[in-house]
Amino acid sequence: MAFPVDLRRCQVLGLAGTAFLALGGETAGALPVQDLLAPSSVQAAFGLVGVYFGVVLLIAAWLLLGRLVRGGEPPTPRQLLLVLAVWAAPLLLAPPLFSRDVYSYLAQGAMVDAHMDVYTAGPAQLGGPLADEVAPVWQNTAAPYGPAFMGVASLLSGLTRGELPAGLFGMRLVALLGVGLMAAALPRLARHSGADPAAALWLGALNPLVLLHLVAGAHNDAIMLGLLGLGLVAALGRWPVLGAVLVTLAALVKAPAALGLLAIVVVQARRGRSPVAATLLTAAAAGATTVVATAVAGTGYGWIGALDTPVSAHNWALSSLLGRATGALLAHLGSDLAPLAVPAWHLLGLVLTAVTVLLIWVRLRPRPVYALGLSLAAVAAFGPAIRPWYAIWGLFLIAAAAPSTSVRHRVAAVTGVLALAVLPSGGPADVGQLVLAVSGGVLGVVVLWQAHQAAQAPAVGRTA
Repeated sequence: MAFPVDLRRCQVLGLAGTAFLALGGETAGALPVQDLLAPSSVQAAFGLVGVYFGVVLLIAAWLLLGRLVRGGEPPTPRQLLLVLAVWAAPLLLAPPLFSRDVYSYLAQGAMVDAHMDVYTAGPAQLGGPLADEVAPVWQNTAAPYGPAFMGVASLLSGLTRGELPAGLFGMRLVALLGVGLMAAALPRLARHSGADPAAALWLGALNPLVLLHLVAGAHNDAIMLGLLGLGLVAALGRWPVLGAVLVTLAALVKAPAALGLLAIVVVQARRGRSPVAATLLTAAAAGATTVVATAVAGTGYGWIGALDTPVSAHNWALSSLLGRATGALLAHLGSDLAPLAVPAWHLLGLVLTAVTVLLIWVRLRPRPVYALGLSLAAVAAFGPAIRPWYAIWGLFLIAAAAPSTSVRHRVAAVTGVLALAVLPSGGPADVGQLVLAVSGGVLGVVVLWQAHQAAQAPAVGRTA
């Protein structure tokens, strides 16, 4: 007998999940340095168990909600947006989770506010309490973000006067704004693509990765995707110049969004404008937006040279892993080529990405939103750096334009795996922490199973 599902049960179960996330994060999250607890402490251990217990509850709520969306009387987009707001609410005041990147944002914003060049120096040059919060590996790394985001970070730094709690809250509000823009764009993109708006919202906005990493982690990918989505909506709605402006602003947050300009050119060409004219109009709008945004932010054009920041030995990626393995093998064989292994694999990864993107657009040019989603997924998978939240780049648009239910099922399966991939502290895991994380997840499964059995019992009794 199936587990009884209704919208309220999904709402409450997901709320319980994010509440446990927020509570567990108070001792096991990516806390400020002065509040960090030893991983072996009792409080941190309970927090880690609580976070993974919450993650499992959230994933379960999301999957049950998916059953409703695919059912005979699916919830409306308005009802789904209310569910998103309820699920996100406990995370609003929670400490950062699953990453310390938000501290880098604050330190870089303070550097811009102090007229320091974030594209030639890392937060170590800023010094002080904000810089101390940045992970050591990024202390001397230039910012990989564009002037649009640096302008926002600088403005926030001025408003909060460098106060850490206010800065963290402000960055989370920026991320929530981005998620709100994503949620606003998804139904419109789905209608343009012939997809179900409710299914698009379920997969693209209520997705656990969005809540865990864009809301709880306060990543700037949220505002990048929000602007990208609105830009595509504008272009599909016969406002190509506005679309190009918004997509360019998204790329001036994080560079991968620049692929959206290709979609805008394709949309115009499909409506009868010559490819040359469409390209020139899009390029002119993008160029003007870049000049104005860079001037307003006051960062200069050093961000262009900093675009290779993700190509770093510190970043985990498939190409980096293969490069290090190849380099170790060459060193063992006594070859002088060992130092070239990682750069060679990075180059190969970039070439593979470019070829994959080209093939996607050749085959799927009539479906620009879906082609763009697959292209961003390829960039995340084969690029020089990968994080679980990078998967949201492609997932967001695939949710809006996936051609079949089977595609959505595969994306949902990947989501479930990636949602469990990172510790709430954002740091590497040792054996003890892995045991605690697995224990929290298993506890969540056990509680859900007991709830399932309890829900079946009255029905069995009535049948008897």
